[in-house]
Amino acid sequence: MVFKRLLGAFGVGGPSVDTVLAVSRVSPGGFLTGEVRIKGGDFEAEIEHISLGLVTRIETEHSEGEHTGLGEFFRTEVSGPFKLGIGEERTVPFRVPVPWETPLTEVQGQPLSGMAMGVRTELAIAKAVDKGDLDPFSVAALPSQEAVLVAFSQLGFHFKSADLETGHLYGVQQRLPFYQEIEFYPPAQYSGRINEVELTFVADAGRLDIILEADKRGGHGSGHDSFGRFQVTHEQALQMDWPAEITTWLDGLGQHHGGSYGASYGGHDDGHHGHHEHHGHYGHHEQHGHRSGPGMGAVVAAGAAGVVGGFVAAEAIDEIGDFFEGEEEEE
Repeated sequence: MVFKRLLGAFGVGGPSVDTVLAVSRVSPGGFLTGEVRIKGGDFEAEIEHISLGLVTRIETEHSEGEHTGLGEFFRTEVSGPFKLGIGEERTVPFRVPVPWETPLTEVQGQPLSGMAMGVRTELAIAKAVDKGDLDPFSVAALPSQEAVLVAFSQLGFHFKSADLETGHLYGVQQRLPFYQEIEFYPPAQYSGRINEVELTFVADAGRLDIILEADKRGGHGSGHDSFGRFQVTHEQALQMDWPAEITTWLDGLGQHHGGSYGASYGGHDDGHHGHHEHHGHYGHHEQHGHRSGPGMGAVVAAGAAGVVGGFVAAEAIDEIGDFFEGEEEEE
């Protein structure tokens, strides 16, 4: 037994852990449910805790360029300490809240190229190597976000790419330390004036910020970016004419040189739909949230090949290679 415990300190013959998700698709503000299945090893183990962390692939800029790695943005314990007997099997159910700002990873069931999301399980074992599991899941758009994405599809925009960048957006009540950028190629009528348009969603339980950034082509001088921001409730987002709102913003880009255009709805009891206002230049890049309407699924599918579920270039974390290939690893 002493020898087995010695081996256990090096991770040999210890408990195993497997996390099983009840559903593999959630939306921001929803819940990720399932159970953690644990099986005892060759010796009794003192389990300190079981924790779950939501992880995703994030780009970080530094002096030497960009680095892409795994980032955990939410963690919770689903079990406190307990003793696990030899060969004992135990199941721990969980219901984990998904933050409202969680980035989207799919469009009409098709993986969104550049995005990956997973839940990482940690089984902390006293005086032994901890065990873990990593399981992918998808994040679909809220109906309010869907309404905006449908408009981009209807206007003829084509999906380009998506990523997450560290940082906070100026003037937005943002809780997570990163934001999602989803890039679109413009339709033909804007191809001579705009390189691309980026869309970002920052949501909470009652409100949705929609932030747009247009990378404008340079004329006689260099190009520059213009920004737009809409602040609405989720209910208002479902009622708005988003193709008209986006078109108005795009058509006005020539009048707002390097500046911002904003629309804020709600907060009025006088029956007015809302008001428009112009803002100063945003201090950070604006975000892009993504989920699609009619026709967008096929567009994204073409760019999403090979990114079914996984992380890339997180060399410091051994489990990432297997996760990228859709495999599970038992540490």
